[in-house]
Amino acid sequence: MSNYKTVFFTLGILQIILGVSMFIPIIAQFVYSEVDSSFFGASIITIVFGTLFFLSNLDHDRKLNLQQAFLLTALSWLNIAIFGSLPFIFSTIELTITDAFFESMSGITTTGSTIISNLENTPKGILLWRAILQWLGGIGIIVMAITLMPIMNVGGMQLFKISSNDSSEKILPKSKEIALRLIYIYLCLTGLCAITYWILGMGKFDSLTHSMTTIATGGFSNYNQSIGYFDNVSIEISSMIFILLGSLPFIAYIKFMSGNRMIFLKDVQIKSFLKIIFISIIILYIYLTIINNNNFSLRSVFFNTISILTGTGYVSAEFDGWGSFPLTIFLALMFIGGCAGSTTCGIKIFRIQILYLFILNQLKKIIYPKGVFLIKYEKNSIDDKFISSIISFIYFYFIIFFLLAALLSLTGLDFITSISGAATSISNVGPGLGPIIGPNGNFSSLPDISKWILTMGMILGRLELFAILVLFLPSFWRN
Repeated sequence: MSNYKTVFFTLGILQIILGVSMFIPIIAQFVYSEVDSSFFGASIITIVFGTLFFLSNLDHDRKLNLQQAFLLTALSWLNIAIFGSLPFIFSTIELTITDAFFESMSGITTTGSTIISNLENTPKGILLWRAILQWLGGIGIIVMAITLMPIMNVGGMQLFKISSNDSSEKILPKSKEIALRLIYIYLCLTGLCAITYWILGMGKFDSLTHSMTTIATGGFSNYNQSIGYFDNVSIEISSMIFILLGSLPFIAYIKFMSGNRMIFLKDVQIKSFLKIIFISIIILYIYLTIINNNNFSLRSVFFNTISILTGTGYVSAEFDGWGSFPLTIFLALMFIGGCAGSTTCGIKIFRIQILYLFILNQLKKIIYPKGVFLIKYEKNSIDDKFISSIISFIYFYFIIFFLLAALLSLTGLDFITSISGAATSISNVGPGLGPIIGPNGNFSSLPDISKWILTMGMILGRLELFAILVLFLPSFWRN
C-alpha cells in the first residue's frame, strides 16, 4: 500500500489556507454591521482539522507518485467544498446541508449555479465568501492544470506537454516558479478588474466581489439580475474584456512576460476561440434580426454569448425569450468552453481543434486510401495515443452528460431542465435553460437528490472526468 502522508499533508495546508480565508468575510461583517459567529466558528473548525492533517503527516516523503497525485486532486476539491460549506450552514440564511454543499461546490468549481433566491438581501459576508470560493477555485484549477495534470497525463494541459517540446519554448524550469508567476498574473488581473469596475460606477464591495468572479469566470453575482442589474454599457464591455482575459491560456501570459510579445496573436487556440465567439454572435444577430425580435440588442448578444461560451454565467438579458434556435446555440456553446490552462471549463478549444483535424484526416484517407497524413498542431506532430485520449475524453464527456440528464429526469425534472442542468453542471456554466433554472431562475426549488446529482457533475467537469473516474478502478488501489 502506498504512503499517503504527502496527500494528507498537502490537504492540511490547503485547509489551513481555506480557514484563514474565512477571516476576510469577518472584516466585511464588521464594516457592514452584520457580525455573527458563523465565519469565526467555521474558520476555527477548518483550521483545527487542517492543522491535525498537517502535524500528523510531517514525516511525509515530500514527493507525489502518480497514484497519490490523482487522489490529492480529487480529495482537495472535495475537502474544500465540504469545509467551504460551513459558513453557509452556520449563517443567518440557514441553508440546509444539501443547499450549503451545493453552493460551496458551485463556488469552488467556478460553476456559478446558486440556490440563494434573494441575493439583494443576503449578508455581505456570505456574498464575499461566495466570491472568494470562486476566486480560489479559479487560481486553483490554473495551477493544478499547468503543474500537476500534465504529470498525470490528464486534463487539457496535455497540450502543455506538446507545446513545451521545443527548447526555445521552455517557459520556466520549476513548477514552483510557474505557480508563483500564475498567482502574480491572477492577482494583477483581479486588481485591475476591480479598479475598472469601481471607476465605471460599481460600489467598492460590488467591484471587489465581481472582479473575483469575473476573472475566475465563475459568474456569482450579488444580485438576482446578475450584471444586468447595473444596466451599464461600460460595465458590460469591461466585464466582457476581463472574462476573455480569464479565458485565455495563462501559459500565454507567462510566455508574454518571458519575451514572446506576439503570443496572443499567434496562438492558434486563442485565434480559434475568438473565431467561435464572433461566428456565434453573427449567427445569433442575423437570426434575431430576421425574426424582428424587439427584445434584444447587439450588446446583449455579445455579452451573453461570451458569458455562456466561457462558462462564466453572467446574465445581462432575458435570453429565454429569444426563441428556440438561440437556446440551441447557447446549449452547444456550453459544451465548448474556453482555452486549456484558463479558468474556463467545458471540452476546451484545443480538443475541438484536434477533433476537427482528426475528422479532416479521416476524410482525406477515404479519398486517398494509400496516402499518409500526419496531424499537426502548432507545427507539432500529434501521435495516435494523444488523439485517442482526446476522442476518449469527448466520448466520456457526452456519456456522462446523458447519464446526468437521465438521472435528473428520474427525479421528476422536465426535459429542458434536465438537459440544460446536466450541461451546465458538467460544463460548469451556471444558469441553465428554461423557466426554473434559466437566466431568470435559480436551483433552490429543485429536489435535494437533483442538487446532489448536479454537484457530482460539477466536480467531474471541473477535474475533467478522468481525474475522478480513475479512482473507481480497482487497479488504481493496487501497488
